[in-house]
Amino acid sequence: MAAPAPASSFATRLAAAVDRRGGAACVGLDPVLEKVPHRNGGDPVAAIEAFSLRVVEAVAGLVPAVKLQMACFERYGSRGVAAAERVLGAAGEAELLTIADAKRGDIGVSAAHYAAAFTAGPLAADAVTVSPYLGFDTLVPFREAAAAAGTGVFVLVRTSNPGGDDLQSLRTPGGGVAEVVAAGIERMNGGLQAGEAYGPVGAVVGATRPAVAEALRVRMPRSILLVPGIGAQGGDPAALSALFDARGHGALLTASRSVIYAEDPAEGARRLVAAAAQAADRG
Repeated sequence: MAAPAPASSFATRLAAAVDRRGGAACVGLDPVLEKVPHRNGGDPVAAIEAFSLRVVEAVAGLVPAVKLQMACFERYGSRGVAAAERVLGAAGEAELLTIADAKRGDIGVSAAHYAAAFTAGPLAADAVTVSPYLGFDTLVPFREAAAAAGTGVFVLVRTSNPGGDDLQSLRTPGGGVAEVVAAGIERMNGGLQAGEAYGPVGAVVGATRPAVAEALRVRMPRSILLVPGIGAQGGDPAALSALFDARGHGALLTASRSVIYAEDPAEGARRLVAAAAQAADRG
């Protein structure tokens, strides 16, 4: 017997959450031990978990989503992964959509196992980030798992770090590498259900090059864009209005350090939501 269809898609849940909170904003949970104010007697896992939970509590009810940087937890082994599980769980209980920023990518059965890990079980999130470097066929298990579970996948397309130019700006017969990836993502979002504006496969497009982001939006009209680089990296929300549709949906602006290390993370979250609302002309 086929598994029952999910009650709603990630795109539908995200749109509803954005409408409730007033702006398409996401807070990145990137806890770095050396920056955590209270270190719990020298236990790094306890420190980053407690810090992350405080941020979750501070931003709950203010932003639609949080993005958990898995590397910040995985470096501490099994205890760190267990802490990530608890933080994801706490965020979900606080009615925050969760994105596991894992940037996974592999072939065949390995991709299927990665996809299963982030759509079911203790590491399950509303969406996961993935790398397309091994080819479009390696994204299929993630897309299939997301479609079945009602979750989302964000594929790295044009990242906010300057070094992304090393590969993402290279030219191919089909256009720039980022453009080729964008075209592949658009194909994967074919066959949307009635009433759905966006498919399960989204794209990571950095905020630091607004003109490039706008051009990629044109190539991926059916993808939600996860847009890092707001705040500490210098991305300007006001320059990103073209990434949103007329309802203020279609993109999710992400900030991490400027919110989580602020003296008042809740106030930082409010500012982020306000900036996202203004960018989407919701204010």
